Amino acid sequence: MNTRLDRLLRPESIAVIGGGSWCENVIRQARAFGYTGPIFPVHPTRSNIADLPAHACIADLPSAPDAAFIGINREATIDATAQLAAIGAGGAICFASGFLEARGEDTAAAALQTRLLQAAGDMALIGPNCYGFINYLDGALLWPDQHGGTRTESGVAIVTQSSNIAINLTMQRRALPLGIVVTAGNQAQTGLAEIGAALLTDPRVTALGLHVEGIGDIGALEALARTARDLNKPVVALKVGASSQARAATLSHTASLAGSDAGARALFARLGIALAETLPDFTEALKLLHVTGPLPDTRLAAMSCSGGEASLIADLATRSGLSFPALSPTQDQALSDALGPRVKRANPLDYHTYIWNDAPAMAEVFAAMMAGRHALTILIADFPRADRCDTADWTCIIEAATLARARTGRPLAIAATLPENMPEDIANHLIAAGIAPLCGLSEALSAARIAAQCTAPDAAPILPPRTPGTARSLTEAEAKGALAAHGLHRPRGHRATTAAELPALAETLTFPLVLKGEGHAHKTEAGTVALGLTTPDAVLQAARAMPATAFLLEEMIPGAVAELLIGVTLDAAHGYVLTLGAGGTLTELIDDTASLLVPASRDDIAAALARLKVHRLLTGYRGRPPADIDAIIDAALAIQAYVVANHGQVAEVEVNPLLALARGAIAADALIRTGDPT
Repeated sequence: MNTRLDRLLRPESIAVIGGGSWCENVIRQARAFGYTGPIFPVHPTRSNIADLPAHACIADLPSAPDAAFIGINREATIDATAQLAAIGAGGAICFASGFLEARGEDTAAAALQTRLLQAAGDMALIGPNCYGFINYLDGALLWPDQHGGTRTESGVAIVTQSSNIAINLTMQRRALPLGIVVTAGNQAQTGLAEIGAALLTDPRVTALGLHVEGIGDIGALEALARTARDLNKPVVALKVGASSQARAATLSHTASLAGSDAGARALFARLGIALAETLPDFTEALKLLHVTGPLPDTRLAAMSCSGGEASLIADLATRSGLSFPALSPTQDQALSDALGPRVKRANPLDYHTYIWNDAPAMAEVFAAMMAGRHALTILIADFPRADRCDTADWTCIIEAATLARARTGRPLAIAATLPENMPEDIANHLIAAGIAPLCGLSEALSAARIAAQCTAPDAAPILPPRTPGTARSLTEAEAKGALAAHGLHRPRGHRATTAAELPALAETLTFPLVLKGEGHAHKTEAGTVALGLTTPDAVLQAARAMPATAFLLEEMIPGAVAELLIGVTLDAAHGYVLTLGAGGTLTELIDDTASLLVPASRDDIAAALARLKVHRLLTGYRGRPPADIDAIIDAALAIQAYVVANHGQVAEVEVNPLLALARGAIAADALIRTGDPT
């Protein structure tokens, strides 16, 4: 690894501080795992712990341990940490809870964490409130509980903020090769991103999985993404916090801020880190990446001896955003030669069962399908349960798949339609043959989608979040003026502080006009909007009917192709989130948005617009003229430029609607909340 965590995570000697059952378990688990280095128990009154002689204090240790498990109460943990740092220990796992993650319930928690960090100094510290780690590559662990993994020569690394989820992952029977599992706890000193980056530098680690409850340091996550890019290793994240309930649970469990789901998705997309929605998808994606590496795109080939399974995967893939390209002429001819005229040749392919148990013939078919224009071939096969059935007739599919994989060198997965129908021993055999065994058809397709999302990170640094002082809302006129200074176009108009000024101002504009009263965020509901005013007198009468003391009078803009929303919100966990979507009355009626992190490039914004449902309107729907896409992008860049220029002051910007015209784009309404700079 060659990082400051190297001694801690690959220890040649271990100290266990404390005498409770957790500490005894650490010693027993290390010995059961085959750890060969010295283990030094430390306890002030006990002479023996887990059949090993104990030392009365840390100062009595024969040498500074590479790694220490501190399993005592939080106050004593601080003193033990200071003593370990003083003798030059490599690092420590802090098991105790009650530090910053408990600040909502305990007013002393934050101060205790400060003292803990001061005690550690430069010594590496993982936790507090964590189980530790299991290094399956080197046969070392600091782990106070059971685990289900085995030694391996290469595998994926997983870092999680949840010790219980870490245990669950070690117990999986999906043949996911675990190289090292680390729990990060509340990340007092060493964050999830720093741990992940250190693990990636190990050449035996093939991919990295992150279970993320909250992001504390965007800069560290950016550094992790750059490390992954430089090493050409994929990263997958399972991020919780999309629901209000999950966010509430997270805030009570960690010292991190969960932030918004849209912000998290934008952040991970920006960093080239693929997102999994469920734990099964997470494990299957990591397994696929371990075997095949990232996929270049989402085009698949699939085959089964069952028409029902071929139809099932086709339907599931459509809902997953995956595609099955048509057979190439070369594929079609090769399949015709192998199968004859009785089989309909297509992708997905039902190759029928008449060649079953003829491994060479099956290999010809599999190789022909694997030779197409796609990123991954999925062979569907459910294996019989060995406790009640004879599995001999299924060895042909393993033999044929192995032959086809060796012949073509192309990525191949064998997926069971039901997770339990991929036995662990068969899955391990397939991995050894370079074939990804995937448990469940839906999970297999999710894994393929995720593997295609592992991309290089955006080189532009993310604008870090800075929460301003007490924010206030600008008037619409002020907001439009501020944005216009950065290039946003607005209607011609005037602001008036009294109704009496309006008729004369109206004479300088082109009718029809729109009048808006100030002082209300939702003007329509408050009765402070009047449209289609065609005379100065009509303007005056409308003003007198409004509950407002100041007004904005503007020309109405005809001919809008579509109404859009473009805004930026400050997400304290993930940065400034630029959102594009359907605007006007459609904003609350349809869920049609795309989010990016600031700063976003022109190409990023264009791609986000193309993902919107309303994009069909922008490109000319049913003979209507197309919108000026370049002008829309210019508007988004102008809004973004205002945010960048006012970094640390702006809390929110929204233009809704932005009128997308055949030529140009104009902000019909605008909102800005801003405060004192930070």
